[in-house]
Amino acid sequence: MPYATTGDGIRLHYEDAGHGSPILFVHEFAADGASWEPQMRYFSRGHRCIAYSARGNTPSDIPDNDAAYDWKHFRDDTLAVLDHLQIRAAHFVGLSMGAYSSLQAAITAPERVLSLTLAGAGSGFEASRLKDFRYQCKTDADRFAREGGTTLAQVAGMTPGRIPFLVKDPRGFREFYDALARHDVAGSAFTMRNFQGGRPSLSEFATQLKQLTSPTLIIVGDEDDACIESSLFLKQHIAASGLSMFPKTGHVLNHEEPALFNDTVARFLALVEAGRWGPRDPRSVRT
Repeated sequence: MPYATTGDGIRLHYEDAGHGSPILFVHEFAADGASWEPQMRYFSRGHRCIAYSARGNTPSDIPDNDAAYDWKHFRDDTLAVLDHLQIRAAHFVGLSMGAYSSLQAAITAPERVLSLTLAGAGSGFEASRLKDFRYQCKTDADRFAREGGTTLAQVAGMTPGRIPFLVKDPRGFREFYDALARHDVAGSAFTMRNFQGGRPSLSEFATQLKQLTSPTLIIVGDEDDACIESSLFLKQHIAASGLSMFPKTGHVLNHEEPALFNDTVARFLALVEAGRWGPRDPRSVRT
């Protein structure tokens, strides 16, 4: 199995397919690198595609201490994978937790990011809900560690934003749910407690977002209530951003609507590579 090694010595398993301008796929909490298979097959026809499993997700390493799951480690891991593969810069495509890490990579090392696709980003964004969100993350983490994979799947797999997937595609949802139940419980608990429950809200990065020049596509499902306000926030603060809202869709965008997701991202990448995805014209802004 191919592995990249991070700055703090964690091995990250990755898949590498195709040729062309590189795309790095960064997965959500309730998934792993294999969850990008519908995108790996589609985009590797014209791009070099890399998908890796984040720390805490087998077959990557499972560190056994809280400090190893700080959000900055997840950010830096994206760049460690590129470094291992000797890729100077890539298009980043991230979902949820992966969108957060991708965005932080663009803020920290914009020269490494050709473009950003931020899907289902920003759960816990609202100031009124942030305290409760963090408390719930830590409570859920304790339950995962105590009760095991069945509870992990029930709690993380049946959140409101995932119900549209269940309703629309029961077979696809069952595949997702069963895969989640097989996750390493300790790694999931560490990730939920420290990354999900400890990362700063997107609102704390308003100044950096306004300075960001990376071409950015924001995607959100119209039934993913936890991410709509944060997606609007990103649109309003990132000058070179566009917002796409998928109808009757929840959080698991790349599996719930794989054809629409692939087509939307492909159109975005084509415009970026043609130099046709620039910042918003100030004349279009209502004053």
